[in-house]
Amino acid sequence: MKIKFVEKNYKIADRFKKVITEKLEKLSKYFGDEMQVTVACRSQNKVEKLEVTILSKGLIYRSEVSGENMYNNIDLALPKLERQIIRHHGKIRDSKKKAEKLTFEFIEEMPETKLPDIYKKKVFDLEPIMVEDAKDAIERLGHTFFIFLNAETGKINVLYRRNDGKFGLIEVNY
Repeated sequence: MKIKFVEKNYKIADRFKKVITEKLEKLSKYFGDEMQVTVACRSQNKVEKLEVTILSKGLIYRSEVSGENMYNNIDLALPKLERQIIRHHGKIRDSKKKAEKLTFEFIEEMPETKLPDIYKKKVFDLEPIMVEDAKDAIERLGHTFFIFLNAETGKINVLYRRNDGKFGLIEVNY
């Protein structure tokens, strides 16, 4: 297991590194030594944010929590990660019995593995537009994201509004 610590306006203490490393090692039973973890700590306006991202076999598991204390954030983030991992392992193995035999480290019971059905489908033609026009569309429509064909690059893009009010842009390679 490889752990990378990232500090953003927050100094990570050695004690904190030790505590989170010990707790993350408990999750290694799902992955073995192939697990790569990034732990990002940030402090902003007296709120401490912890982001834990696990990369293993091309799959990404991620948890982001905020609170007043980074140690409490660990106890919030790790159960979220374990639920994601258990759900995914249940799908891969397609056998609840194997997943139920696992002893959980951070959660009490087996999470629900059934995803909701698709209840609505939309089909539309992509017209080439500029990124600025996509921003205007988000504002006009009141949506949180907009899919469009970028007139500059000729690629499919997804423009979305982030929680901080700024925009993010995803460019799809195909």
